Amino acid sequence: MTDLSTKYLGFDLKSPIIVGSSGLTNSVIAVKEHADNGAGAVVLKSLFEEQIRMESEQNIQNVGSDNLYAEAQDYISNYTKDHNLDKYLQLIEDCKKEVDIPVIASINCVSADGWPEFASKIEKAGADALELNVFILPSDFARGTDENETVYFKIVEEVQKYCTLPLSLKISYYFTNLAQMIQKLSFTGIKGLTLFNRFFSPDFDLKTKKVVAANLLSNPAELTTSLRWIGIMYDRVRCDLAASTGVHDGEGVVKQILAGANAVQVVSALYKNGNSHLVQIKNGLIKWMEDNGHKSLNEFRGKMSQSVINDPAAYERVQFMKYFSGIE
Repeated sequence: MTDLSTKYLGFDLKSPIIVGSSGLTNSVIAVKEHADNGAGAVVLKSLFEEQIRMESEQNIQNVGSDNLYAEAQDYISNYTKDHNLDKYLQLIEDCKKEVDIPVIASINCVSADGWPEFASKIEKAGADALELNVFILPSDFARGTDENETVYFKIVEEVQKYCTLPLSLKISYYFTNLAQMIQKLSFTGIKGLTLFNRFFSPDFDLKTKKVVAANLLSNPAELTTSLRWIGIMYDRVRCDLAASTGVHDGEGVVKQILAGANAVQVVSALYKNGNSHLVQIKNGLIKWMEDNGHKSLNEFRGKMSQSVINDPAAYERVQFMKYFSGIE
């Protein structure tokens, strides 16, 4: 038998394939389907700090902020937060009753405010772990690099005061020294790092002259960004590594595990091909392992990481000298 089990965030997963936070994990029915299709775990759709703030502001505007006392504005703001949180807590409780795989809650953070309390309630609702999806676009001219990076550590520190759940941090690659940042974050006591989160990408509608969303779903070519950094950071961090973005088939899973990933997150491939595509991804992984004589993931995890391969400099190359030399 081919053994697909892996350890991630302290759990024994039956498969390294995790369905990532998205609309695909916002209902009990969907989560149960993913479990039945062989997912090792699911990350529930995120609670978005920005969305909750926007809803609070909209509710206050609908009532008329000029006619509200400060206490009334606080009440509306807190009600909006609590309403969103209550629905989320119920989703956690209901999912835990239906599946036997880890149910990982998710919070999309842009600040360290308010989330410790949410994390505590999420833990009480029965979530197995918590993924903190953090991204701060480095576009604020008034805030320096150190200030931006400090927010990440502050979020982890504050959540750890109120929550004992295994924490995973999902980050971007927008850092001055990414390798050092990843390593330092792994020293904070978190159990995992997911490389990397996917962003809203702006485009222009030339007819309406409006900013619209572009590249909503990933494609297999985007695998290379996380592949490089999983390979570089393998065996250089104190936590598990999960790969995200660009994993669309069994080969993508194999590559990330060869680089050193404990697990991979899949979303876009399921949007494009349906939830049952998870079975095909899993079967593709099994076939490669059988064809190459591997009975378990541990036999080949990290075998192509930077610390192991004969040409570690391959991970450092940023120019196409070999491929485009002689082309003017």
